[in-house]
Amino acid sequence: MTLQHTEGADEALRELLLGRIVDVPDYPKPGVVFKDITPLLADPEAFTALTEAFAALCERHRVDKIVGLEARGFILAAPVAVRAGIGFVPVRKAGKLPGATLRQAYDLEYGTAEIEIHAEALGRGERVLVIDDVLATGGTAEASLQLIRRAGAEVAGVAVLMELGFLDGRARLADALGGAPLDALIRV
Repeated sequence: MTLQHTEGADEALRELLLGRIVDVPDYPKPGVVFKDITPLLADPEAFTALTEAFAALCERHRVDKIVGLEARGFILAAPVAVRAGIGFVPVRKAGKLPGATLRQAYDLEYGTAEIEIHAEALGRGERVLVIDDVLATGGTAEASLQLIRRAGAEVAGVAVLMELGFLDGRARLADALGGAPLDALIRV
């Protein structure tokens, strides 16, 4: 499915993707509604449409490399990199990458966490797009933007399959984006 940049095409994509995302109540704990994207990944039409939409963003934002956030961001970002003909760089939880890394701590609701990237994965001046499945509170995405800049690269933007607007991650990312776009294919 090739997507055109029209309101109708955007709505058709949104409906296709939403139709393949399943709400799982009370997972991983009571009161949480988990958005399961595995049915979307299993549907070749929907997964291809998602990949094409993200690849179009790479072209629009003149992206040199894609960063995928652990773990579902890897699943989405890798085929986009292949489709767009650019490199893919994983951002992992601390302690998962061998060799020299750059590490960034960020705050969670209760405590802190750390992510890291290979120190030489991004070149000076490269334009980098962050891809993930969900934008929730924005903590991991914000930390990844800090890593990208520390590596000497430029932030081309953040692209997510789904934004959970009620968690206000967009507001948290506003300063960190520094004017770069935040593209959410679906907002709930």
